[in-house]
Amino acid sequence: MNKYSAFRIPHSAIGKKGFTLIEIIVLIVMAGIIIPAIMVPFATGIRGSGKPEMVTKAMYLAHQRMEELMKFDYGAGTTWTTAYADIDPINFPNYQWQWEIVYVPRDNLNAVGQLNQYGGINRGYKRMMVRVRDPELTTYEVSSVVTDFP
Repeated sequence: MNKYSAFRIPHSAIGKKGFTLIEIIVLIVMAGIIIPAIMVPFATGIRGSGKPEMVTKAMYLAHQRMEELMKFDYGAGTTWTTAYADIDPINFPNYQWQWEIVYVPRDNLNAVGQLNQYGGINRGYKRMMVRVRDPELTTYEVSSVVTDFP
C-alpha cells in the first residue's frame, strides 16, 4: 500500500466524507439567490401564455358573427347597434360581443344615393362591425363594408 494514500493521511479532503456546516449554509444561500432569479421570468412567461389563445378565440368569434350577419338582407333600411352580451357561458366563459350595422355616411362616398322606401339615402353600402371582449377585457374589432348591389 502506498504511504501517501488518502486513507493514511488523516487531514486529507479525499479521505473525508460529507459536507461541513459552512458548505451547507453557502449552498442554501446560493440556492436562495439563484432559484428566485430563475423562477420569476418562468412564472411571468407561464402567466402570459394564455393570451394568444384568448386572441385566437376572440377573433374566431368575431369572424363567425360577421359571417352570420352578412347572410341577412339589409335592403329594408335596418340599422342595429347592440350592447355587449355574453356569447356562450359554457363554451366561451367571460367572452362578450357587440355588433353594429349602419349605413355608410353620405360624406364618405361620392356616388349618388337613391331614396329607399323609408325616405333615407341608400347608397347600397352598410358598415358592419363586430367587437369581442376577452376575459381580460381586451377588445378586438372586425369591420366590413357590405353592399346589397346585385
